[in-house]
Amino acid sequence: AYAFPLPIQVISDMLGVPKADHDKIRGWSNTIIALQTADADVDQSETMASLMAFVNYINIMCDERRQSPGSDLVSALIQAEEDGDKLDQLELTSMIFLLIVAGHETTVNLIGNGMLALLLNPDQKAKLQANPELIETAVEEMLRYQSPVETSTHSYAVEDVEIGGQLIRKGERVVAVLGSANRDGQQFSDEDRFDITRSNNKHVAFGHGLHYCLGAPLARIEGKIAINTLLRRLPNIEFACDPEDLQWGSSILVRGLRQFPVKW
Repeated sequence: AYAFPLPIQVISDMLGVPKADHDKIRGWSNTIIALQTADADVDQSETMASLMAFVNYINIMCDERRQSPGSDLVSALIQAEEDGDKLDQLELTSMIFLLIVAGHETTVNLIGNGMLALLLNPDQKAKLQANPELIETAVEEMLRYQSPVETSTHSYAVEDVEIGGQLIRKGERVVAVLGSANRDGQQFSDEDRFDITRSNNKHVAFGHGLHYCLGAPLARIEGKIAINTLLRRLPNIEFACDPEDLQWGSSILVRGLRQFPVKW
């Protein structure tokens, strides 16, 4: 009700997706992300149907923009050219798919997970309310403490390599657990403590290197605005349930709550 509308509105406005389609896209996105799960009961046929519907939606949107270009990002991607090379339809579809899903899903969980950390640590909530300018370091700590993206997507070793005493053979699949890296006691002091004033916070919530998250600055801005505004307007916000009853989603890719009831 709160964490979802802002991110989906922003990325949709950038891409030119009508507001009437926001809930439809959210449903497709949730179903597709559930594919990356440890839950054996996930309905694969439902996931594939959502994937095909989403791809078809994007293809239709691209066709419309070719006929009537606008000032949105989809039109810009269609028209982008370098030395005569343009994105083909598969490349366009893949890029737009990624921008829509990653452009809202992760920020929704940044807002939700961040508020959860604050409510579980009332001293930190009070500190942020008394000093709203701490939102800069607070958001970085939220990203580290309860990372919205829990694991990387699959990678494959291009050669034999040994990491931490474990031999990874060429061609073997590797998944990096970002949430674990962000609680690394060799990198962070008192790594399991939520501290909104933590400095030198070199987390990897947005990845690292060549594949560093394209939307990191946007996610940070949205998180800062959403959380500080919520604390200012609803200063006595609190749990509307026992925190022990909160349930996490089943995806191993993203980390977010199924529901987060609050009252004020």
